[in-house]
This record gives sequence, C-alpha cells and structure tokens, in this order.
Amino acid sequence: MEGIGWEQAVGSTETRYEPTMSNSPFARSEKISGLTPDMSPLEALLDQEVSPRQVCGVLAKIFHVQQTEVAILRLDRGLLRFIHPEELKTAGSIPISSSSIAAHTAISKKSEIFNNFARVKHASIFETIKLGDPEGLDDSQPLPIQKLMSAPVIDQDAGVLGVIQISRKGSDPAYAGADFSREDLHELELAASILAGSTVMKES
Repeated sequence: MEGIGWEQAVGSTETRYEPTMSNSPFARSEKISGLTPDMSPLEALLDQEVSPRQVCGVLAKIFHVQQTEVAILRLDRGLLRFIHPEELKTAGSIPISSSSIAAHTAISKKSEIFNNFARVKHASIFETIKLGDPEGLDDSQPLPIQKLMSAPVIDQDAGVLGVIQISRKGSDPAYAGADFSREDLHELELAASILAGSTVMKES
C-alpha cells in the first residue's frame, strides 16, 4: 500500500461516527461484545525503547492492516507532526487549528470512523508521497484511503499527546476490506490509552 493522503478533511458532509470520548477509561477498555481485546503485544513494548516503526508494526498486526496503513502523529507546539510513516516526517505538519480530521480528533478528544473516506473532501498534500512497500510489491500507483479510524492519544492529565489513525487503502472501496466497526474503534481507543505511556509519544 503506497502513496497517500492522510486525511485533512475539509467541509465534509460525511456522517461521522463518534460513539464515545476517548478519555473515558471504561470506553477504552471494553469492546462492544464485552470481551477485552488482546493488547499484550502493544503493552509489552512499554518497557522497551522502541521506534515508531516497531509500534506501528504491532498495531498493523492487531488491526490486520499494512504497516503503511497506520499513522501516528505527535502534538508539538500546536502542530501535529507525523512520526510514522517515516516518509511523512519531513512532509509537513498539520496545524491543530486546521479543519483536518487529525486536528479535529485532537481538539475534540473523540475518536471517529469514516467508512466512506474517499467521499470526504480532503487536501492532497500527502498523497504524492510514496510510502515504503510493505511486502516487496512494486505498485506503480498510490492507493487512496477508503476507510479511516482516528483516535486521540491522551495522557493521565487529560492532555493530548497526539493522534493514531488506522486506514484501509485500495483502488476501490470494494477492494479495501471490511468497514471498521464499533469494536475496532474501541480497540483503537484502548491502543491509544496504552500508547500514551510509551516513550514514542513523549520524545521531544
């Protein structure tokens, strides 16, 4: 999965699913089914000095997506900066005051699902950047995001550290995989709460 536009939705008419505030410990720790998801691989990283790439590799396995379909942005002096994918670290930053989905997630402290993301009006500033090929495939065309989940990373003092986004990419929604569900969103909220204790979100 290559190339791509990480969100930046502007003037969207998309119906947003915002089921719960991400800073609710009960919302983060309980799936709709009542079963707690296995986040032990992610929790195991907290005691280690790990890179954003390693964290995103674990997140990709948990959510059954490619590593290039996972993005982590860190909030730094009013700007959301990509710390993964690596190729987007120098591509620019997203002002917290902007109309992007990442900024909205950080400001509202709410998680969101967009299962028709391709229909959301968004800027294409990041779409021209070719991301690393996850499986040695030589895709000549960037694949657009078709579905997206976005959740804030919030510390114990209710401060926003950044944003995690999980996407499904494909040339067409039919080839991008299943829609994200409430369960998926709760798992992402739980992952975000775990990641809040990681050095990955606290590096300067």
